[in-house]
Amino acid sequence: MCQARRRTLGPMVALARPRARLHLAVRPGHRAGARAMATWLPGMATYGLVVGVAAGKADVPALAGWLTGPLFYSGGAQVAAVGLFDAGAASFVVVATVLAINARLLVYSAASGARWRDTPSWWRALACYLLVDPSFAVGADGYARADAAGGDTAAMAEAHDHYMGAAVVLCVTWFTASGIGVLSAGALPTGLQLAFVVPLFLLGETQRRITDRTGLRAAIVAMAVASVGRAMPLHLGVLTAIVAGLTVAALSLPSTPTPEDHR
Repeated sequence: MCQARRRTLGPMVALARPRARLHLAVRPGHRAGARAMATWLPGMATYGLVVGVAAGKADVPALAGWLTGPLFYSGGAQVAAVGLFDAGAASFVVVATVLAINARLLVYSAASGARWRDTPSWWRALACYLLVDPSFAVGADGYARADAAGGDTAAMAEAHDHYMGAAVVLCVTWFTASGIGVLSAGALPTGLQLAFVVPLFLLGETQRRITDRTGLRAAIVAMAVASVGRAMPLHLGVLTAIVAGLTVAALSLPSTPTPEDHR
């Protein structure tokens, strides 16, 4: 009878056991990643503050303007979305523009996916959400050091913590700065124009990423099309400029040699 009871209670006890808890403790890798991200934070905080002010001054509800941050989590996409909503653009134009601006994140996720394959699903989901330009750059440095150290399990775990620590600090900074911008937009003097900071920041980011003639041609074409396309119906100028720049970049890439080329 006791054996029968043990056989009956055994599965019930196994089901009642708590599952493995999430390890949310702050580790040295998290702190190292946060320190590495510190050099990015002043610029990103200023950028987020100005984007928040722009969202607060736009002809959209303040909460809706701020929610574009968590929804898109991309400064460029948030600026474009708020601007297009404020101008009365159609919803499909806003969605298409945001997708085009964030298309570069597909490259980042493809580069990071192989390294994250053995991590828990919840960790991958959070890491993907936090994957933007600064977090990818800081994370890439951490993974490069892990590869140089041999790429063993301990080194990769440290690199994962490095990425997550940097990405979380950036995310908190961005949401806080943009929230302050939204809340303070109405209290700022009418004559204080901060909108010019956004294109200056984006211009600096673009200049830093242009490393060859292909990128330069694509940037020039995109800027020219955006300038001409300001008068396009349905506010399609920005989307058209993005497509034009990507097309020029794709056409300018060197062709892949085929076996016939070597004959």
